[in-house]
Amino acid sequence: MTALHSLSAADLLTAYRSKALSPVEVLQAVLAQIERWEPQVQALYAFQPEAALAQARASEARWLRGEPLMAGGVTLDGVPLTLKENIATEGTPMPLGTAATVLSPALEDAPPAARLREAGAVLISKTTMPDYGMLSSGLSSFHPLTRNPWDFSKNPGGSSAGAAAAAAAGYGPLHLGTDIGGSLRLPAGWCGIFSLKPSLGRIPIKPAYAGRVAGPMTRTVQDAALMMSVLSRPDWRDPTSLPVQDIPWLRRQRDLKGLKIGLQLDAGWGLPVEPETAAAVQAAAHLFEQAGATLQPLAGFSTRAMINGLDHFWRMRSWLDFSALPAERQALVLPYIRAWIASGAELSAPELFSGYSQMAAFRDAAVAACQPFDYVLSPVSPVPAFAAEWASPLNDPALPFEHIAFTLPYNMSEQPAASINCGYTAAGLPIGLQIIGRRFDDLGVLQMAAEFEKLRSPQRAWPLD
Repeated sequence: MTALHSLSAADLLTAYRSKALSPVEVLQAVLAQIERWEPQVQALYAFQPEAALAQARASEARWLRGEPLMAGGVTLDGVPLTLKENIATEGTPMPLGTAATVLSPALEDAPPAARLREAGAVLISKTTMPDYGMLSSGLSSFHPLTRNPWDFSKNPGGSSAGAAAAAAAGYGPLHLGTDIGGSLRLPAGWCGIFSLKPSLGRIPIKPAYAGRVAGPMTRTVQDAALMMSVLSRPDWRDPTSLPVQDIPWLRRQRDLKGLKIGLQLDAGWGLPVEPETAAAVQAAAHLFEQAGATLQPLAGFSTRAMINGLDHFWRMRSWLDFSALPAERQALVLPYIRAWIASGAELSAPELFSGYSQMAAFRDAAVAACQPFDYVLSPVSPVPAFAAEWASPLNDPALPFEHIAFTLPYNMSEQPAASINCGYTAAGLPIGLQIIGRRFDDLGVLQMAAEFEKLRSPQRAWPLD
């Protein structure tokens, strides 16, 4: 029998409807799992078990009356939830992963938090992230070091580090992260979970800026679809949000016959794909082919010039934020981040404008490369999880982005892209498959992932279950 803390949101909702389970007993099981493993995993921030229990008791009463909270016709009432700490929740400070932040209570719930609360999800905790979200790592100057549940000596990735680790560790079924260059998909891939980076604007978010999205992080595609049913509801506070659409998120079946799929194993720059990763991604692609899809290779389309320019722009943006801090707070920022942004002080206006323009260059290249295909497959990361104490797979601030060559283009192009586990290394570490769709085809990407869940080999037991 599956332990209560490991049950999916879909299974919990079925059990709540039949009164076979109570939100209170489920939350107690999740809290017990957290008590067992959080000293090693360190995924949580602003953990409030008593507040969560009060929410669970209120949910239990609603289910007993047959009146669960609904949002857009969907309920998540009583289902345990975590939110990345940069998703504002009223009354809770947002350190943004760095000890340099002056902690002030957030004045309101950000749109994703508001939508999930409206549907009745039980918020048990926020989750950790690295300084300013600028690392694919669980390393932070504010939070304890977050570790990968599959191997405590390894990194969960980031910047949605705690969310991915919490999902893999069995801290309930629903988790929410954010992504601007791979921050959902990279930790999802390294922790063996599922995540969808939606099209820009599909999930309203605040603050909104180029490439930034929020997305579900779950153990199953079905649970992510449930979250999308709620998260994609409108919020005027995001001026970039898409018009309201009636998307059948829970319709996960997809006929694969006749689909034209691109397979990309060389991003055009960055770290080479390690043989175990390449083999797992190729095997996954052939499963789609055996199901009737047509498979064609896709050459790398982004360039070193693109990432160098974007690196300059991001360094300058971060340098301006950093230089506005008093000296005593600057000293608290993670040394790796300080070393990375230092050259921002020397960039010229032409270099900054050229760097900013590379976002459009990434977008145009990605859209053109994907246009001949219904979907594209690639690795999420060219390498498996790395040392827990490192800031990135190379741990070199002069080369900070060599591992995001497969994920970054789809933030800039605003296309939906998912990470789903497709195998394991000889050492037992998960390997992520990225599934990319055309802009706004978020449902199609979810459906492709759901079909792959059926096609792939049985998954290994979760490490802490």
